[in-house]
Amino acid sequence: MEALVFLIPAALFLGLLGLGAFLWSLRTGQYDDLDGAAHRILFDDDPPSAAGKDGPRSSAAPPQDSAGSTKPR
Repeated sequence: MEALVFLIPAALFLGLLGLGAFLWSLRTGQYDDLDGAAHRILFDDDPPSAAGKDGPRSSAAPPQDSAGSTKPR
Protein backbone atom coordinates (compact mmCIF):
# COMPACT_ATOMS: atom_id res chain seq x y z
CA MET A 1 0.00 0.00 0.00
CA GLU A 2 2.91 2.34 0.58
CA ALA A 3 3.83 2.03 -3.10
CA LEU A 4 0.54 3.68 -4.10
CA VAL A 5 1.81 6.93 -2.60
CA PHE A 6 4.42 7.00 -5.36
CA LEU A 7 2.56 5.22 -8.16
CA ILE A 8 -0.59 7.38 -8.24
CA PRO A 9 1.27 10.71 -8.59
CA ALA A 10 3.62 9.13 -11.15
CA ALA A 11 0.66 7.87 -13.20
CA LEU A 12 -1.05 11.26 -13.02
CA PHE A 13 2.16 13.00 -14.06
CA LEU A 14 2.69 10.67 -17.04
CA GLY A 15 -0.96 11.06 -18.08
CA LEU A 16 -0.71 14.85 -17.97
CA LEU A 17 2.57 14.69 -19.86
CA GLY A 18 0.93 12.61 -22.60
CA LEU A 19 -2.07 14.95 -22.72
CA GLY A 20 0.27 17.93 -23.00
CA ALA A 21 2.18 16.28 -25.86
CA PHE A 22 -1.09 15.54 -27.67
CA LEU A 23 -2.35 19.10 -27.26
CA TRP A 24 1.02 20.45 -28.44
CA SER A 25 0.83 18.28 -31.56
CA LEU A 26 -2.68 19.59 -32.28
CA ARG A 27 -1.56 23.21 -31.95
CA THR A 28 1.47 22.75 -34.21
CA GLY A 29 -0.60 21.20 -37.02
CA GLN A 30 0.64 17.62 -36.92
CA TYR A 31 -2.80 16.27 -37.89
CA ASP A 32 -3.78 18.88 -40.49
CA ASP A 33 -2.94 16.97 -43.69
CA LEU A 34 -3.63 13.27 -43.20
CA ASP A 35 -3.87 12.40 -46.91
CA GLY A 36 -0.97 14.50 -48.17
CA ALA A 37 1.76 11.91 -47.69
CA ALA A 38 -0.35 9.24 -49.35
CA HIS A 39 -0.83 11.43 -52.41
CA ARG A 40 2.72 12.83 -52.53
CA ILE A 41 4.25 9.40 -52.97
CA LEU A 42 2.34 8.91 -56.22
CA PHE A 43 3.87 11.93 -57.99
CA ASP A 44 7.47 12.77 -58.91
CA ASP A 45 8.80 16.06 -57.62
CA ASP A 46 11.69 16.23 -60.10
CA PRO A 47 11.04 17.34 -63.68
CA PRO A 48 12.20 14.93 -66.41
CA SER A 49 15.88 15.33 -67.25
CA ALA A 50 17.22 16.44 -70.62
CA ALA A 51 19.22 13.18 -70.97
CA GLY A 52 16.29 11.36 -72.51
CA LYS A 53 12.85 9.97 -71.91
CA ASP A 54 14.01 7.45 -69.29
CA GLY A 55 16.76 9.60 -67.84
CA PRO A 56 20.40 8.60 -67.50
CA ARG A 57 21.16 4.90 -67.17
CA SER A 58 22.76 3.94 -63.88
CA SER A 59 24.26 0.64 -65.04
CA ALA A 60 26.37 -0.33 -68.03
CA ALA A 61 24.33 -3.49 -68.71
CA PRO A 62 21.59 -3.27 -71.34
CA PRO A 63 18.00 -3.73 -70.18
CA GLN A 64 16.59 -7.25 -70.19
CA ASP A 65 13.08 -8.48 -70.78
CA SER A 66 11.36 -11.10 -68.62
CA ALA A 67 12.99 -13.98 -70.58
CA GLY A 68 16.47 -12.64 -69.83
CA SER A 69 17.44 -11.62 -73.37
CA THR A 70 18.86 -8.18 -73.96
CA LYS A 71 16.93 -5.61 -75.94
CA PRO A 72 18.66 -3.63 -78.70
CA ARG A 73 18.98 0.06 -78.05
